Amino acid sequence: MDDACRDIAPHELDALATGAWILGTGGGGNPYQGYLNMRRLYAEGRRVRLMDPRNLADDDLVAVVSTQGAPLVGQERLKDPEVCARPVRLMERYLGHRFRAVMSVEVGGSNAFQPLLVAAVTGLPVVDADAMGRAFPEAQMTSFAAHGLTMYPLTLADIRDNEVIVARAESPKWMERLSRTVCVEVGSVAATCKAPRTGREVKDCAILHTISKAIALGQAVETARRTHADPVAAVLAAEGGIELFRGKVHDVARRTTAGFLRGSARLEGLDGDTGSQFTLEFQNEYIIGRQDDVVRVTAPDLICLLDSESGEAIGTESLRYGQRATVIALPAPPVLLTPAGLELVGPRAFGYDIDFQSLFPPGAWS
Repeated sequence: MDDACRDIAPHELDALATGAWILGTGGGGNPYQGYLNMRRLYAEGRRVRLMDPRNLADDDLVAVVSTQGAPLVGQERLKDPEVCARPVRLMERYLGHRFRAVMSVEVGGSNAFQPLLVAAVTGLPVVDADAMGRAFPEAQMTSFAAHGLTMYPLTLADIRDNEVIVARAESPKWMERLSRTVCVEVGSVAATCKAPRTGREVKDCAILHTISKAIALGQAVETARRTHADPVAAVLAAEGGIELFRGKVHDVARRTTAGFLRGSARLEGLDGDTGSQFTLEFQNEYIIGRQDDVVRVTAPDLICLLDSESGEAIGTESLRYGQRATVIALPAPPVLLTPAGLELVGPRAFGYDIDFQSLFPPGAWS
């Protein structure tokens, strides 16, 4: 047993799925399939260890993994743990070095389970960290890029027998373009291993303890449901969030293009918001929210849409007419609010000529 790690308990998988789906801000893919996969692996006797990033040695090598692609496609193509692990093994062969641990590029959505699936078949521990603190649609939208770290090499594998190495890219944006092009060609979903990180880089540049954060958030929702309290209020209390709008989904327009799910959803107000409308625009994740044509919230603040009764997150691929939903905002990790972070994930990174103004005071992220 590794003294630097602890086992992730079976009951924590449920909470991780709930919390990660909320932190996905509508994107990242529903964690449910990854959760079911982990339940099966745990039933077979496998266990996954969670490692505090502070216990990494500075020269340890960490694999940063994800599934890349459109959430709607991910619903139709089930994850295979062995496929998830193939880019990691390919990267080890390419580098000529073994990894000490594995971590997710994003804690939001299904990618929260990607390192767990890899860990279950490789025996590597999962680092309690990620590079977004949420989900984002593009590979360069990370804390590592905000710190100016190199974004290559990258390895990618699909469910067939295709494996690709991107040895070098001019910039983080070019790495996104190159890997996205390959991803689209293999069906708009693929397993990836991003540029490997040293233990020092993870400790200095990653967003720490986000797996634990997602588990705690999910447990807050579970407790509210069990005690017949308001799960939405439980999310707001756990994360220091703000409720923006309560209503019913009235109209949805979406399309899958260039490996992304793009579109908008319009809600008609209920209760205290009766007579008002709220529009959410998305590129995999919810990027901007307008109430009666006035901008209320933009990325990188987390824009989440929750079922008003259960507190379950509603993803952009599962929006449908008649859903009673609550729009909330949660604080973003501080690194995303820096000038370098906003250049990567602020409104202009998504094509909106809007200045970012956070709904939260400095230090709101916890």
